[in-house]
Amino acid sequence: MKRARVIAEHRAPDRPPIQVAPGDEVTLGDRDDTWPQFVWTTLANGLGGWIPWVLFDREQGEATAHTEYDTRELDADVGDLLVLHREMADWWWAEKIQKGEAHGASGWIPTHALKIIDDGNTDGN
Repeated sequence: MKRARVIAEHRAPDRPPIQVAPGDEVTLGDRDDTWPQFVWTTLANGLGGWIPWVLFDREQGEATAHTEYDTRELDADVGDLLVLHREMADWWWAEKIQKGEAHGASGWIPTHALKIIDDGNTDGN
């Protein structure tokens, strides 16, 4: 199990997270300037968020999702300990460690905000 210590504060954007499931029809817009792997994705209900374009059958316009994805980001402070579950497009799906166990909040956090820690070494040294 990979663990990480947060080395740069991260805050989720001030918009509701969106989710897509395989087969969902969406509209893909512009690519993100900072994260070009991500495309602005608009759901049928009008809500939008940034999702890696590789999860769709095309890069722009009307598209269909191949994989489920949740845009929820993790609010984290410098020094927080996280369990890392999976990596995609330079972001990690992570879960906060509380009292030595991974039972906290979860969501995406950018790789540059983390220092990977060896398995079982929670002091970060």
